[in-house]
Amino acid sequence: METSLIKTQAYVNGQWVGAASGKTFDVTNPATDKNIISVPDMDRNDVRKAIEAADAAWPAYRDTTAKERSALLRAWFNLMITHKEELAYIMTIESGKVMAESLGEVAYGAAFIEWFAEEAKRAYGDVIPPHTKDRRLVVIKQSIGVVAAITPWNFPLAMITRKVGPALAAGCTVVVKPPSETPLTALAISYLAEKAGFPPGVYNTITSTQSSEVGKELCEHKKVRKVSFTGSTPVGKILMQQSASTLKKLSLELGGNAPFIVFDDADIDEAVKGAIVSKYRHNGQTCVCVNRVLVQNGVYDEFVVKFTKAVMELKTGDVLQKDVQVGPLINEKGLQKVEAHIRDAVEKGATITTGGKAIGGLFFQPTVLTGATPQMLIAKEEVFGPVAPVFHFNTEAEAIQMANDTDYGLAAYFYSKDVARCWRVAEALEYGMVGINEGLISTEVAPFGGVKESGFGREGSKYGMEYYMEIKYLCFGGISNP
Repeated sequence: METSLIKTQAYVNGQWVGAASGKTFDVTNPATDKNIISVPDMDRNDVRKAIEAADAAWPAYRDTTAKERSALLRAWFNLMITHKEELAYIMTIESGKVMAESLGEVAYGAAFIEWFAEEAKRAYGDVIPPHTKDRRLVVIKQSIGVVAAITPWNFPLAMITRKVGPALAAGCTVVVKPPSETPLTALAISYLAEKAGFPPGVYNTITSTQSSEVGKELCEHKKVRKVSFTGSTPVGKILMQQSASTLKKLSLELGGNAPFIVFDDADIDEAVKGAIVSKYRHNGQTCVCVNRVLVQNGVYDEFVVKFTKAVMELKTGDVLQKDVQVGPLINEKGLQKVEAHIRDAVEKGATITTGGKAIGGLFFQPTVLTGATPQMLIAKEEVFGPVAPVFHFNTEAEAIQMANDTDYGLAAYFYSKDVARCWRVAEALEYGMVGINEGLISTEVAPFGGVKESGFGREGSKYGMEYYMEIKYLCFGGISNP
């Protein structure tokens, strides 16, 4: 597919620019291992210029009306939908995400822009009943300032829009740092933001392989007032430390270890469908995908048979074909991690019921492991690949204990027909999001985020705007009768 949305330069202060050093890096298609194009490899000095441009643009942009900001976001949303096929194509060739899922992500990611175009006009304050007769007390909300959005490769569009949508709606200016694996989608939507009419400096996108150096600049620069990061817990902790000197506001959406619990009163066919969509979406490379399948003993064998059959029917192949369901892993490191987790599990007693092998390049067979135990590496670490370990449990209490036995708390899922159990288990699970008889829970209308070492802050929904605004209290005195 030919598309004018593939850009070879970064976008700073309304201009398409290269790195001051002249350095570039190649963007590679993980499905073919072929280079797509080269983009600027920017350093701290380049990033500093983007921050300064965003800071200079902030006063005028924050003073625009909510209605004006809403119109800009709506125009951007419309352009994303108009160019959805091109955006999905770019996403697929740089991330390896299958075409059907890329099209879904464009719709999902654009929905955050549509949502916050509407929420921009609803950032309400308060009038507080005064404590004395001569005073009036008012609370208003104002934009934080320059926002740095550091995003991952697994959702090249949605992880940007989920952050910049509320930031732009609130009146903030943004500097986006996409990962080096998937910068092209970020640059494509930057081009559409330019076409939508955002003023120079309001929206900036920098590309770089120098993640540590660039991240440090974004965290330490005093003009950046807020950092929103999606990625691993270890990196999130580093960014938090680096942001401490300027007391930045942070939103951190970090690692997960999602349990998927199947109780003996569950609809097994529906549970299998939920497990498939939640585990194997983007080849298991999503932050909320299932990492541990916990099945009650009474339905364990039935679930394993049906689940294994469904996994065997998943179609692997050309990611540009809309009926293909499984693509490649993002890189060699990801492939090696999957192989290491399977090797460790088998050595500790697990059985492979299907899959378990690399099938050329970065492609790996969708895999099911039975007889999994808490001692296995895959029980403790996020595999980020197409491997589903299935664990036994006896009682509801045991399932909850197993599910909560992790440092992470992003997403959890369970299936049961018992309404009382649904309430008990949902309340007992130590996670920021819980899917009950549902394996696909992400939506722009609900708050997304975790607890424990999965981070803090919420994205999307009516709560999303709050993390990009400051609360200011106004006390009017001297209001008494003449």
